[in-house]
Amino acid sequence: MPSVRVERRLAAIMAADIVAYSRLIEADEAHTLASIRTLRSQVIDPLIADHRGRIVKLMGDGAIVEFGSAVDAVACAVAVQEAAAVHQRETPREIRIVFRVGINVGDVVVENGDLLGDGVNIAARLEALAEPGGVSISDSVFKQLAGKTDFAFEDTGEHSLKNIAQPVRVWRWAKEPAPTASGAALPLPDRPSIAVLPFDNLSGQPEETYFSDGITDDIITGLSRFRSLFVVARNSSFAFRGKPTSLAEIGRQLGVAYLLEGSIRRAGERVRVTAQLVEADTSMHIWADRYDRGLEDIFAVQEEVARTIVSTLVGRIQDAGLQKSLRRQPASLAAYDCLLRGIAHFRGFGEDDNRKALEMFERAVALDPQYALAHANLVMATLALNGSAAAPPEVLDAAFARASHALELDPQESHCHRVLAIVWTYRRDYDAAEHHYRRALELNPNDPDRLMQLGNLLALRGRLEEAMGWMQEATRLNPFQPIWYGVRLGVALYSLKRYAEAAQALKRIPTPGYWSRARLAACYGQLGRSAEAEAQKAAILLEKPDFTIAEFFRRDVLLERAEDQELLREGLLKAGLPA
Repeated sequence: MPSVRVERRLAAIMAADIVAYSRLIEADEAHTLASIRTLRSQVIDPLIADHRGRIVKLMGDGAIVEFGSAVDAVACAVAVQEAAAVHQRETPREIRIVFRVGINVGDVVVENGDLLGDGVNIAARLEALAEPGGVSISDSVFKQLAGKTDFAFEDTGEHSLKNIAQPVRVWRWAKEPAPTASGAALPLPDRPSIAVLPFDNLSGQPEETYFSDGITDDIITGLSRFRSLFVVARNSSFAFRGKPTSLAEIGRQLGVAYLLEGSIRRAGERVRVTAQLVEADTSMHIWADRYDRGLEDIFAVQEEVARTIVSTLVGRIQDAGLQKSLRRQPASLAAYDCLLRGIAHFRGFGEDDNRKALEMFERAVALDPQYALAHANLVMATLALNGSAAAPPEVLDAAFARASHALELDPQESHCHRVLAIVWTYRRDYDAAEHHYRRALELNPNDPDRLMQLGNLLALRGRLEEAMGWMQEATRLNPFQPIWYGVRLGVALYSLKRYAEAAQALKRIPTPGYWSRARLAACYGQLGRSAEAEAQKAAILLEKPDFTIAEFFRRDVLLERAEDQELLREGLLKAGLPA
């Protein structure tokens, strides 16, 4: 039998793929396909022709392109990425068309116009390693570029590629030059500052780097919604990927006090994510945690883990900042330090904590009259010292004026919307309160305190199942829950007639006052636990001898629905409290 001659040739192969193509198609197939067609006709096809490339194969989500020169292939890939970014810049991020590109030079088999073999396979594997909007090239391509282009590439080391026998050294296009070790240290901002380093992919599958990068991106985006933080942009923090740079040096060059590092390991249908918050100048670990999840929906897992890390992380950064502040002499305090100390007192349950919080917030406002967060927190402390919902009308009016001023100072600060929502709630304008709570969540959906307080408002309005959904999400996102979560949860559980659970939640308060004791007494009254109800009644009348249910409802009860009010009144009467 005569031998069949196989046609071979040396070629530079570019493999391109659309990031999250399946998600885009599922969300809006017609729009996605139309966008791809427009991008091809206006940008990609002309650039391929300009660089003497030949489209070998088109798939729905990508293409294989052949070039006679590695230099042409790289120049084309960079031009495509830059032009596509410009073309898509006005498109909303969630529907933007973004490419990954991989390039390899190697021997290929020609068959009916198609190209086969390891030369093509390696290019495809390199594409999977590229960042969204990025270009990854093999070492053989990099060597061809020497002295022929001005493009900067960073060495990411050797990678074991799927179904490729030998490891391949991979280089990544550096869109922006990495900071140099000899550069001057950047000054620290006047607020907590953090850089999120790219999470390491420990899965043994380099092509899965997209997942670890996706989680890193989501964390950066989530942290950026907290306007009290200074968060370094992705391009800057990713510039240190694969570089033997100490954490202290990274912090020095980026001008940040904290670094977040972590790793992702996928095994079968499970994923393990670890995260560590580090103080940059000392490399001291402040917080670390690990998350194990199933991979039923990989993108849902990515979002859940990122949101959990973000919501936990903000509290740890704030606590670390407070500890630094407490180590300094009071004479050196700036507005932010005063704010931190005030928050620490406000979260406490000491006899004089609210007064001390008020003093710190007043000092912060005096140091910086334009500090929106200081004004907002001053409102909270003032209300707490004046009975909260039972505050006199003149106090509520002054609180409303200051909360409105805080929002004028920074309309994009979610905490200012939250404080104004609380004032509206105390004034019994529930529609206005709900508007500002929802606006707060639009600005920062990663803050569990906002979730819990929206849930509380909905519980007050009688929308109990919806309320419990928000509250459960808040408790899931915040493993370091403040005590007041239990109070809010207790209100909702009581209206759901889950009295034992409500009592358990309300009992978490270490130093209860008459308000929480009344709620707890109502739970015991409904449960028929007369001895415990009597103990709460005695404590209430000791603190407030003139307590009556009627006055309690006039001053303190914020329930909107008559049936919820009647249910609470029923429990208070069963507990033996005076009508």
